[in-house]
Amino acid sequence: MHPKQRPRATLEATRPTAAHRPPARAIVQAVALALLPLTAAQAQAPAPGPVETVVVSGNGTERRAFDAPFAVTVINAEALRDAGPMVNLSEALTLVPGLVANARNNYAQDLQLSARGYGARASFGIRGLRLYSDGIPATMPDGQGQVAHFDLAGAQRVEVLRGPFSALHGSSSGGVLSVVSAPPTQRRWSLDLDAGADGLRQQRLVAETPLAAGWHLRALASGLRTDGPRPHSAAERTLANLRLGRNTERDTLTLVLNHAEQPAQDPLGLTRAQFEADPQQTATQALQFNTRKRARQTQAGASWRHRLAGEGALRELQAAAYTGRRAVTQWQSIPVATQTAPAHPGGVIDFERDYGGADLRAVWRWASGTQLVAGLNVEQQDEDRRGFENFIGTTLGVTGALRRQERSRLRSTDVYAQAEQPLSAGFTATAGLRHGRLQLRTADAYTGNGDDSGGQTLRYTNPVAALQWAPGGSGWNLYLSAGRGFETPTLGELAYRPDGAPGLNTALRAQSSRQVELGAKWRAPALNLQAELALFDARTKDEIGVLTNAGGRSTFQNVGRTQRRGAELSLRWQPHPAWRVQAAATTLDARYLDAFTACTGVPCTATQGRVTVAPGGRIAGTQPRSAALQLVWAPPGTGREIGLEWRQQGAVAVNDRNTDYAASASTAALRASQALQLGPGTLTLRARVENLSGRPYAGSVIVGDANGRFFEPVTGRPWLLQAQWQQPF
Repeated sequence: MHPKQRPRATLEATRPTAAHRPPARAIVQAVALALLPLTAAQAQAPAPGPVETVVVSGNGTERRAFDAPFAVTVINAEALRDAGPMVNLSEALTLVPGLVANARNNYAQDLQLSARGYGARASFGIRGLRLYSDGIPATMPDGQGQVAHFDLAGAQRVEVLRGPFSALHGSSSGGVLSVVSAPPTQRRWSLDLDAGADGLRQQRLVAETPLAAGWHLRALASGLRTDGPRPHSAAERTLANLRLGRNTERDTLTLVLNHAEQPAQDPLGLTRAQFEADPQQTATQALQFNTRKRARQTQAGASWRHRLAGEGALRELQAAAYTGRRAVTQWQSIPVATQTAPAHPGGVIDFERDYGGADLRAVWRWASGTQLVAGLNVEQQDEDRRGFENFIGTTLGVTGALRRQERSRLRSTDVYAQAEQPLSAGFTATAGLRHGRLQLRTADAYTGNGDDSGGQTLRYTNPVAALQWAPGGSGWNLYLSAGRGFETPTLGELAYRPDGAPGLNTALRAQSSRQVELGAKWRAPALNLQAELALFDARTKDEIGVLTNAGGRSTFQNVGRTQRRGAELSLRWQPHPAWRVQAAATTLDARYLDAFTACTGVPCTATQGRVTVAPGGRIAGTQPRSAALQLVWAPPGTGREIGLEWRQQGAVAVNDRNTDYAASASTAALRASQALQLGPGTLTLRARVENLSGRPYAGSVIVGDANGRFFEPVTGRPWLLQAQWQQPF
C-alpha cells in the first residue's frame, strides 16, 4: 500500500501504524469512563422533552414547524453536537426524511446533498438546494453551493425544507437548508479537543458575551487535521467566525464575518474491481498526478430587522446584504496526451470568484389575520477562471502552461411575495410567487483553443399555493401544497458545447418542475409523541444531465422528462423521562420518462462512445429507500446520555444506464456522553464509534464518472473522542 501523501509541508502527521492506533479495548474504556457514577457536585441537567421548534421559513416570518404548510425538519444544537466532530453537515442529517447527506470521506470534494432526488447528479459542489447561514446565501447565483465555511459549533439549529414551497427561495431550490446561529446569553468561553480515527485531531476555541445596550459578541477559531481513511486523503481545515449582534425591542441587527481555508488531497473514487479487491486503496492516478484541492473563502454579511410601532398594517422592515470571495485550485488526473490536444483547457482548475447580494422585504399584518410578505433580491457573481497543464516536462502534478483564461459575470434580480389568509373552521390559505431573471456573460481572454465568449439570459416565474386545515385542539395539521420549480444550468454546465466548437452551450435549457405535496402532522402532548407524513409527486421537464465526458471536459444536455414520487415519515417519542426515540423513513421512485443518450466510457463525444438509455430507468444517484432510528437513554439530572443509532440505505444506481449499483447497506453507531461540574466550569466528555459491524460499504457515489471510478468507500470502525470545557468569565 502506498504511503500517505501530504497536500503541503505543514501536514506532518503520517498514518498511524497498527501499534499506534487505539485498540478496541481503549475505545470501550473511553465509553465506560463517560458513564462513571456521578458525585453530588456534578451537573444536574433537566430532562429534555419534546419541544415545539420554531422555523424561519425564509419569507420573513417565524412560526412553529408544526404550523407550516410544508415539510420541514429542525435539527437542534444538541443533536449537532452528539452527531460527531461538527465538521460536516452529513453527520447530523440522517434523521431528516427525504434528504440524502452522504459521507464522502474526501475533503477535496464538497458534501453530497440531495432532497427528494434534486441535487443527486452533482459530482462536485452542491446542486439543486438553496443553502443559507444566518440568512446569508451559500449558494451562488448560478445554483452551485458550498458548506465548508458553516459554523456548526455555534449553530442554534439547522432547518431543512423540502417540497413545493422551497421554490419561493429562487432558482435551483429543490430544497432549502439553513443554519441559524445561537445568540450569546452569558459570558463564557469554551475549548473543544477532538481525537479520532485516521489521525483526526481538532481544536476549537469559542468566546461569547453579552455587551451593553443589547449588543452581543461571539468569536470562534478552529483547526482540523486528518490523515484520511485512505492513502492520499489527508486534509486540513481552518475556520474563523466572528458574529456581532444587537437585540432591542424594535430592532435586531446581526453582523457576520468568516474565513475558511482547506487544503486536501483527493484519493479519487474506486472502480468496481478496486472496491471489491481492497476498499481501502487509492486510485493509482491520484498518486501519479498528486491530485489535490485548495479552497479559501472569506465572507461578510449583515442583516437588520425593524419592528414598527403604531396601528398600521406595515409591521416589519428587513434588509440583508453580503459579499465574499472564494478561490479554488484543483489538480486533476487528466493524462498528458489528452491535454496536448489544441482545444483542451488543461488539468489544473484555478478560479477566483467575487460574489455578493442584497435582499429587502416588508411584512404587513392585518387584524383579520391576513399577512403579506413582499421583497426584492439581487445577486452578482464575477469569476476569473484559468486552466493550466498539470505537468512541466516529465514532472506530473504541478502547475504548467496556461490553457484557459476567461471572465464570467452573472447577475440575478428577483421579486417575490407570499400571502396567508385564515379561513373559517381552522382552514388557512397560503399563496406565493417569485419571478426572476439571470444574465450570464463570458469573455474569453485565451483564444488559442477557440473563443468561448458568449452569453445567456434566463427568466422564470414560480407560483406556489397551499391549503391547510388545523382543527383547534385536535393536534392535527393537514395540508395540500403545489408549486412550480426552476433550476438554471451552472457555469460549469454551460462551459462547453457538445460539438466541440468554441463558445457557451447556449442550447442547454433550464429545467422546470411541478410539485405536489400532501402532508399530515400530529402532536400528542399527553403521549410526548410527534409524527409527520408527507406524500409527494414532482415532474420535471428538460432535466439536465451529462451528455459527453472526455478528457476532463464535460458537456451537458436536457434529457427530457423525469418523475420523482415517494413518501416521508418521521417520528419523535419520549415514552419515559429517561428515554427518547426518533425515527425517519423515506421511499423515492425517481425515473426517466424519455429516452436519451449517455456515455459508455472514455473517449465519449457527440458521435462516439454513446448508447441510448430507454425510458423507465432510475435517475442516477437517487436513493430509493432509506431509514434511520435513534434510541437515547438520558436519566434526568445526571448529565449522562447513551445513544444507539441505526441507518439503512438502499442500492444506488451509479450511472444513467443503471448497469452498476452501490449495494444497500445497514450501519449502526454507539455514542455516550457525560457532563461534569468541576468548580466554575463544566467538562463534557463524549465518545462515538461508527459502523459497528466493520463491514465496508460505499458511503457515496460519483455519478456517471467516465473512468468508472464511482465508489467512495467507508471502511473500519471510525471512532471519536471529545472533551469540551466551558467556563464563565
